[in-house]
Amino acid sequence: MRKIKPVKVFLSPEKELYDAIKNIFGFYPKNIFLYKLAFRHKSVAKELYNGIKISNERLEYLGDAVLSLVVADYLFKLFPYKDEGFLTEMRSKIVSRAQLNDLARKLGLNKLIMVSPGSPGQFKSIFGDAFEAFIGAMYLDIGYKHSKTIIINHIIKMHLDIDKLENMNLNYKSKLLEWTQKYKKTIEFQVIDEVGSGHRKQYIVEVLVDDKVQGKGRDFSIKAAEQNAAEKACTKLIANDDSLQ
Repeated sequence: MRKIKPVKVFLSPEKELYDAIKNIFGFYPKNIFLYKLAFRHKSVAKELYNGIKISNERLEYLGDAVLSLVVADYLFKLFPYKDEGFLTEMRSKIVSRAQLNDLARKLGLNKLIMVSPGSPGQFKSIFGDAFEAFIGAMYLDIGYKHSKTIIINHIIKMHLDIDKLENMNLNYKSKLLEWTQKYKKTIEFQVIDEVGSGHRKQYIVEVLVDDKVQGKGRDFSIKAAEQNAAEKACTKLIANDDSLQ
């Protein structure tokens, strides 16, 4: 990985961001503007000349895929005798929105996010979204191999208690079903698309509450995709009801 010359960092107007990434993850970025974009929330999206607004949402999409692959590979090697169901559940626990929000705070990424005043309360996934966007930026900047090393050594091993996660019961689908029953609402999970083929095939699932889409999930099994969709629906609905906490 090409190293950044100290003088370039020292003279850069983005020195604070350079230093923050170096202190947290142990490397200086090559393309600092990718990381600036990773921390730009949609509430302060930058408008281009043709009216298109850019925020961290595209990088979030990419980072989600990279993080999922790294975690899947890590768990596969960590638990050589566990079945697919166990590995899928463990991966879901690690990449859950609640977990990523917590990780972003632990790492201090929440202090780097550019967001309009009042937005953190409205967008409960803002920190986790920025975390995934950062992973996407890092992947584009330094490649998969180095990104994988940083994710494992500076995030998973340093900030996650795998044993605790293994014993944690995290079933967002059950929570959502309980909530809809409590308020007499209809709920439906729908597989809306399949991407890839063979062992790489992933399912995209939407969850509808009272016929309105409240979350969308994607994973290698329908069950895991439903959990992802249910988690996002819980993140939306939990704002006004403590019973899902």
